[in-house]
Amino acid sequence: MAERLIVFDLDFTLWDCGGTWCDCTRPPYRKKDSRVFDSRGSEITLYPDVREILEYCREQGWSLALASRTDEPAWARELLELLGIDRLFAHREIYPGGKVTHLTRIRRLSGVPFERMIFFDDEMRNIRDTEALGVNAVYVDRGLDWNVFRDNLD
Repeated sequence: MAERLIVFDLDFTLWDCGGTWCDCTRPPYRKKDSRVFDSRGSEITLYPDVREILEYCREQGWSLALASRTDEPAWARELLELLGIDRLFAHREIYPGGKVTHLTRIRRLSGVPFERMIFFDDEMRNIRDTEALGVNAVYVDRGLDWNVFRDNLD
């Protein structure tokens, strides 16, 4: 059986960029202690359970990927690094375009069929589009948390 691949959106799924999308923040970013801020002072934070969920996935040996539609991919990559989670993802599809394109490329690069992917996202249009591919797409209402994650592993 092919391995399991867990794919995450970024904005409003793994992180909150001060109530907006990362491409609406204002670099340069700065890190103070373990906190990350944009130039206006808006804090960019992972949702409370995210770091622990990502570590759990790594401990289980599951591959992780990102599928994020943004007009500022360099900003998203920088935030991933500043938040200390960039190295956890085997595949990073971060650029303008639809989630079908992102997940199709992840499938091609990883060799994992759509049916073995779990995709977490906060937009229903992305859930519908990726479910049509055969992906187990999970709607995340207010940031990824343990309840949503555990309820959708199988």
